[in-house]
Amino acid sequence: MRTVRVLLVAALVVGAFGGGYFYARHSGGSAEGGRKVLYWIDPMHPAYKSDKPGIAPDCGMKLVPVYADGGPAPAAEAPKKVLYYYDPKDPNYHADKPGLNPETGNDLVAAYDAPAPGSITVSAEKQQLAGVSFGTVESASAESRIRAAGKVMVDETRISRVSTKVDGWVDNVMADVTGSPVRKGQPLFTLYSPELIASQQEYLLALRSKEILQKSSLASAQTQSDSLIAAARRRLEYWDLTDAQIDEIARTGKPIRNVTIYSPAGGHILERKVFPRQRVTPEMELYTIVDLSHLWVMADVFEHDASRIQPGQAATVRLTNAPGSPISARVDHILPQVDPATRTLKVRLDVPNPGMRLRPDMFVDVDFRFLDSARMTVPDGAVLDTGTRKTAFVDRGNGVLEPRQVETGIHFDDRVEILSGLKAGERIVISGNFLIDSESQLNPGAGK
Repeated sequence: MRTVRVLLVAALVVGAFGGGYFYARHSGGSAEGGRKVLYWIDPMHPAYKSDKPGIAPDCGMKLVPVYADGGPAPAAEAPKKVLYYYDPKDPNYHADKPGLNPETGNDLVAAYDAPAPGSITVSAEKQQLAGVSFGTVESASAESRIRAAGKVMVDETRISRVSTKVDGWVDNVMADVTGSPVRKGQPLFTLYSPELIASQQEYLLALRSKEILQKSSLASAQTQSDSLIAAARRRLEYWDLTDAQIDEIARTGKPIRNVTIYSPAGGHILERKVFPRQRVTPEMELYTIVDLSHLWVMADVFEHDASRIQPGQAATVRLTNAPGSPISARVDHILPQVDPATRTLKVRLDVPNPGMRLRPDMFVDVDFRFLDSARMTVPDGAVLDTGTRKTAFVDRGNGVLEPRQVETGIHFDDRVEILSGLKAGERIVISGNFLIDSESQLNPGAGK
């Protein structure tokens, strides 16, 4: 009977031990430091879960535990970096290596640079797997650039409009192709105008009256005849007859029936509204001629960049789909209104057009360059911008990375200005920031 009791007690002990082992083995984890582990995850890819510790198969990272109480895994204490050595009895004495103070003979002690709250430790293996690279904060003068899209337009000050000052009928049209080039003084069309012929007859009568009055003994008669001739000639000039045409009328003694109208400027015919046997009046615009040797470019500059651009500033214009050297331009005017749809400001540039490379309504790229004074800058990829905060990670040595909240300023070609948060010469992470930030989210101090 006693033997049976002993066997029964032994069986209960074995059963309790086995049950405990089975529960610890299959209930989702084991106790670490009094805390129950639910599962292990990949810190770089938290969606990956495992029921036991080990290495993540996709990235080689060591799996970290997730506890039942919801708390994070304990963070490893970051190693300290020695800044310098000092004499505790004479703190003003510093040295870059351990030893004795030669004046007092006291032993020097190390002054450590304790990592700031939120710092994380990332081993060299993890840094290599995450593709982490480093750069430095530099303070130097640099050339910044603002690039804007632009559209070529006709210079409004170089547009000439041709019309007549008298009623008449068009007889012959010499410049009859829209878009063709014309020279200043080139014949455009001939005009028959009864009113213009009458004015020519008045001029001829004034000339004849002078010949008659030359035989008169009255000096005042000759003076009045000269005044009549000058008034008749001036009227013909007001109606745009050239000196050569007026001299021809005086030489031949006959009016010109079909008066030739010449181009007032050189350029290209932008618009033509004149045809043979057409009746024309002074209010009709018969030709529009534009000089394309200089053009305007209207550049769309974002309103936060517009304050840096001033009239008279130099710029360069590049054709978007055509090779060739850039064309030098100069800011002529900044329009006062902002486009409400694009939030851009119109900047007008005066651009020479050598070789007719630019054409109205073409799209171009406009570069504004600025030589800035010394600024503290970092590579563009060094700043992690979440929309609400901007973070950079400072290398404190021995794998310790300290997150810093920074304020940025002007963007350069591949760098960004740092207004606060970093110091010149500090070593920072310039690539792999997103993975470093993911690692820091698992550190309980980083969120603070």
